[in-house]
Amino acid sequence: MNDANVLAETGEMQEPKTLVEAAYKQLRRDIIEGVHVPGEKLRVEHLREHYDVGAGTLREALLLLVTDALVVAQGQRGFRVAPISVADFEDITRTRVLLETEALRQSISRGNDEWEASVVAAFHRLSRAEQKLADHDAGTTEEWERRNRAFHEALIAACPSRWIRHFQTILYQQSERYRRISLFRQPIARDIHAEHQALFDATIARDVTRASSILTEHILRTLDAIKRMPPDFFNGKQNH
Repeated sequence: MNDANVLAETGEMQEPKTLVEAAYKQLRRDIIEGVHVPGEKLRVEHLREHYDVGAGTLREALLLLVTDALVVAQGQRGFRVAPISVADFEDITRTRVLLETEALRQSISRGNDEWEASVVAAFHRLSRAEQKLADHDAGTTEEWERRNRAFHEALIAACPSRWIRHFQTILYQQSERYRRISLFRQPIARDIHAEHQALFDATIARDVTRASSILTEHILRTLDAIKRMPPDFFNGKQNH
């Protein structure tokens, strides 16, 4: 597996070991959060100053992001942030549903007491973060994002297929990009804690059918919200 795959599977919390890894993580975060908007040209000479690394390091980081499908290489013309579209997000979402629900089914069927305890702990930490969301503090939102990802990862951690988990990580990352950019324009009205509570309860009860159904609906709600976004959301005119 290449460096991008390893980074995707080991998560964001580990300290980067190289300059390339650090630049990769910073660029990936900024693309997912919409700092660099879809279709934007990523000029190495400009990025060098912002990220305080050399041109060679940046090019290596950008090539890793190409493997994540977050950046598009344009031959001799450099790099651009990958574009977004309703059709693309629908494809991402429906593929994610297929993989993540299968991973959850396998995880519930095979998970032991240690796995169950990790799910309980991840849900507790997520619930604490959700209690703070009403403050609308940037730091609180970031904390929730991390704990939300950790909860979804804990749910499927007992799935024995590393390939299912690997591709689910990529799809989650792509989905997060759309969701987080959309939050700048039109917050999604939903009781996210109630959704997570229902998913947690069904998982701990080892109710595979119900847990899969709840997870499917949970994921599809973001797709419904994205479909209601105005046309300029998809042409690189997001506001920050």
